[in-house]
Amino acid sequence: MNGEKTINGILYSNNKNLLQIEVIHKYLNEESYWAKGIPFKLLHECINGSVCFAAYSNNKQIAFARLITDGATFGYLADVFVMAQYRGKGIANELMKFVMEYEPVTKLRRFMLATKDAHSLYEKYGFKPLAEPERFMEIKSFENYSVK
Repeated sequence: MNGEKTINGILYSNNKNLLQIEVIHKYLNEESYWAKGIPFKLLHECINGSVCFAAYSNNKQIAFARLITDGATFGYLADVFVMAQYRGKGIANELMKFVMEYEPVTKLRRFMLATKDAHSLYEKYGFKPLAEPERFMEIKSFENYSVK
């Protein structure tokens, strides 16, 4: 179920064939706080098992988001980023609108994410702190890939 839209010259798409995996890997591996050191092969596996959304300017990938979902009841949004030189131009907002309009997302019973510093962005789309955090558990084997 591929979709695309263009806003202010920026193409938003969930067509995996357009993804520039080297760009995604460089950002996640070198700039993100959550996936430093992620092996390229592992990222490729993550992308294969997810619905991916991206933004492109002049055929250059400038933003990314990855949805891990069963397509019916649950989804987890991960690896959301906008390249530094494109921040402050509304691209994150448009990318989130694009994700939220994706039909399977509109039917999810629970849609989650984790963020260290972008709460105000996600709150615009209905995300809130956990209502019952005492019900949630996790296994967190390590902080990032470079310090395993």
